[in-house]
Amino acid sequence: MGQRAWLGGCAVVVCAGAGAAHGQQDSVLVFTKTAGFRHDCIPAAATAVERLGRQRCFSITRTEDGASFTPGSLAQYDAVIFLCTTGDVLNGEQEAAMEAFVRGGGGFVGVHSAADTEFGWPFYGELVGARFANHPAIQAATVRIERADHPSTAMLPNPWTRTDEWYNFASNPRANVQVLATVDESTYSGGTMGTDHPIAWCHVVDLGRSWYTAMGHSAGNYSDPVFLEHLSGGILWALGRDALAPCTVDQNCDGLVDPDDLADFIACFFENAGGGAVCAAADFNRDGGADPDDLADYIAAFFAGC
Repeated sequence: MGQRAWLGGCAVVVCAGAGAAHGQQDSVLVFTKTAGFRHDCIPAAATAVERLGRQRCFSITRTEDGASFTPGSLAQYDAVIFLCTTGDVLNGEQEAAMEAFVRGGGGFVGVHSAADTEFGWPFYGELVGARFANHPAIQAATVRIERADHPSTAMLPNPWTRTDEWYNFASNPRANVQVLATVDESTYSGGTMGTDHPIAWCHVVDLGRSWYTAMGHSAGNYSDPVFLEHLSGGILWALGRDALAPCTVDQNCDGLVDPDDLADFIACFFENAGGGAVCAAADFNRDGGADPDDLADYIAAFFAGC
């Protein structure tokens, strides 16, 4: 399992993380079990996370089986994503294994209805940060970035206007988490939290890290390059990677910079040129699309040995 200490001050990471530095990827368990409402976006969301893993150097195992939550099984992973889970999805032994995993240094990522999960498990309430209460109709609203120095927010526009299902929470998590972004209730109808409505946040739980975003209700979010930057940054932070990676020359995450990386980037670029929405790796300079500047910058960095 990778290092979980705060690593502030890093400027450049190439397939960063304890495992990746030795040619091994971080490993992430993606959990999509539902015992309540099931979001139609789950297949698209899981596929997007798998692709982010290929681009950002972490491997993915997807499951809906609570039996994956044992001490031995969780020891294989560096982070667990509750991806639009709902309801009571783990039994008592599985809950205990998950709590030990996080407290011992594992990462947690909660997406959207992860906050509508495990209401009877006190530790999970601490882990996710706030409990879902209700939501109005899906509509456009303005998100305001509160911390622009975090990997999950640094590349976002501010303000950020987008359409989603805007959760109201049973309590405001601010006292116990680092709020990264809020939603402005004056820009939509149905908010109940007033002038301070956190919508994405992170915090440390003993040796582990927890990152949550309430956004991501619809399948279309998972082909939106801006939202994918947000999600990718949250996953990387939960894995212990504090810095953004503007120079990701090691495209295949094998710990080496070799001709295979150049070939992989060129293939990714031409697959996505003209918009590069899903293959974020083609957007080398991270300006929101794959264009000739990305190709030129990657080739220059590759031959410079970045």
